[in-house]
Amino acid sequence: MTCLMIDIEGFELKSADIRRIRHPLVGGVILFSRNFDGQDQLNDLILAVREIRKDFLIAVDHEGGRVQRFRETFTALPDMNFIGQIFDQDKSKANKIARSVGWVIAKELGAVGIDFSFTPVLDINYGASSIIGNRSFHSNIEPIINLSAALHEGLNYGGMQGVGKHFPGHGYIKADTHLETAIDSRLFDEIRNSDMRVFESLIKVGLFGVMPSHVIYSACDSRPSGLSSFWLQEQLRESLGFNGAIFSDDMSMNAAVLCSDNITDRVLMALNAGCDMVLVCNSPNDVDSLLDNLDWSVRQNSVSRLLNMKLNFEKNKVTIYDESSLKEVQVFIKNITK
Repeated sequence: MTCLMIDIEGFELKSADIRRIRHPLVGGVILFSRNFDGQDQLNDLILAVREIRKDFLIAVDHEGGRVQRFRETFTALPDMNFIGQIFDQDKSKANKIARSVGWVIAKELGAVGIDFSFTPVLDINYGASSIIGNRSFHSNIEPIINLSAALHEGLNYGGMQGVGKHFPGHGYIKADTHLETAIDSRLFDEIRNSDMRVFESLIKVGLFGVMPSHVIYSACDSRPSGLSSFWLQEQLRESLGFNGAIFSDDMSMNAAVLCSDNITDRVLMALNAGCDMVLVCNSPNDVDSLLDNLDWSVRQNSVSRLLNMKLNFEKNKVTIYDESSLKEVQVFIKNITK
């Protein structure tokens, strides 16, 4: 289990994909919509990856709403804000929906051999962000804590770990880190007493994966949080007591590129700051340059954390759902989103 997670170009492995997957620094792949042309094809693609590297982590952004990479034959999941609106009227029903969504994510992705989704979104919807918006459960902290914990519980019921994002909170500013530098100028105490409370609460109930943002919190550090030891070591590890795996956001995003135009330098910043696995996607030239130039000795504690992200259908197995319940829960989710 090593330190880089990369992407795949298309529906099947090409020679360049195979060469990259075989590289000893690569420990996982993240799948996108461009890798999905039906469930049989997806099965074949994942099997092909596993034939090369059985220990690989395979992940996807499969949150629901506008961020759901696989659609045909998969349950159409609601955006998280929809569940938050139900929470305002009926907390018990909303928690049941969130738990059901988490379980369906785990069962449907697990059935094709995917280890985890980068979910839940723990950001607060301040009404300003161009990229978070309805991906967030709510504008208030209490519903986010409740619903994200329920979704995380559902994931665990299906044998899947969650990855909370985007630490310490990406919902306050308008800028999209895919496209531009994003600066949040709030003082640390304000962030600590609002956005970070959500992460703290989820860590206490067993969240085992976190993805930091590429936002610069200028009153705290000059680097984006995913490249900052202040955020990853002092705050996430030491202050919040997080012992799980830290996954960087994509290092090809412009907010990261603007920190350094050299991909190897950017990845080293993230690793030295405390990331266990660094994502490099949508830029095959960057991946190739990185594999030629990165010199990194993988930490044993990172290996242990990453191994805990492997799909495990037996772990946390409970009787609230069983295999015969899948269709019933799928219909339940479909009906509440009509």
